[in-house]
Parts: sequence; C-alpha cells; structure tokens
Amino acid sequence: MREADERMIVLVIALLIGILIGLFIPISIPQDYSSYVAVGLLAALDSIFGALKSNLKGDFKVDIFISGFVGNTLIAMLLAYMGDMLGIPLYQAAVVAFGVRIFQNFGEMRRAILVKNKSFSKEEKNQ
Repeated sequence: MREADERMIVLVIALLIGILIGLFIPISIPQDYSSYVAVGLLAALDSIFGALKSNLKGDFKVDIFISGFVGNTLIAMLLAYMGDMLGIPLYQAAVVAFGVRIFQNFGEMRRAILVKNKSFSKEEKNQ
C-alpha cells in the first residue's frame, strides 16, 4: 500500500471519529454563530472532497490537505464575519463558491471511479 493511501485511511478514520463524536455529544450552536459554522463546515467538506479526489488521482499530499482545510475554513469564517460587520451577506459568496467546488470534486471523483472500473472490467475480459 502506498504511503498516501495509508495517510488517507488515517484521515478518513479521523473524520469518522469526529462525526461520531458530533452525533453523540449534544452541542448547540448559538444562532448568532450559525452562519460562521455553516460556512466553515462547507469549507471543510470542500477540502475533504478535494482530498478524496486527489487520492483517486494518485496525487494526494497531506500538507496540502491540512493547509487547505485550515486555511479555507478560516478564510470562509472571516469572510462571513466581515460581511456581518459591514451588513452585507458575504457568507453567501462562500456558500456558492464551496458548493460549486464540492459538486465539481464529486463529479471528478465519480468519473475517475467509473473510468477505473471500466478499464478494470476490460482487463478482466482480455484475460
């Protein structure tokens, strides 16, 4: 198994543990912070989908994932905060941008999986 695959497995396990903790520990977010948390979660999901896509393509790098995860999340939350201070819903720009990127990453992952499966089934038929 490649080193990148092992790191991806560790990251997926950490994500699953985080999801389980979130499901079983009741945490309520004050409504004042809900837009910040929502934009932060979208940024985090964008980074996760990007990491999964990179892993499928074989060019996953942990340092790029971590810096993108933290950086995108902080920038998105800062953008939402600045918008609140200015009275402009800037968080919507982050929602649109991350939403588009999540769907693009998902589409590329789907295509990569289908191409791999198609080439795998052709190899089986040739043997």
